Amino acid sequence: MVAQHIIFTGSVQGVGFRYTAYNIAHRHRLTGFVRNLPDGTVEMLAQGQPEDIDDCIRDIKRSFAGYIRETRFEEIDPDPRYKDFKITF
Repeated sequence: MVAQHIIFTGSVQGVGFRYTAYNIAHRHRLTGFVRNLPDGTVEMLAQGQPEDIDDCIRDIKRSFAGYIRETRFEEIDPDPRYKDFKITF
């Protein structure tokens, strides 16, 4: 298991991004969260198998191709507290 901290920039708030990311993450059996940040970006913590995280991000980017301007990744240590994937605030 690996974990990625991801920041999506662009027009990513107010367009159903979190709900769609939540559904895609569930489909790929990931744990973690997605949430809006005050600066207009969306933060995501995704934990799971590397190929599942890659597929999840690919599907999110495909779903929001016209909205995402940049995606930043940082590999972090997995956190066992996350047992499922949630939308947080």
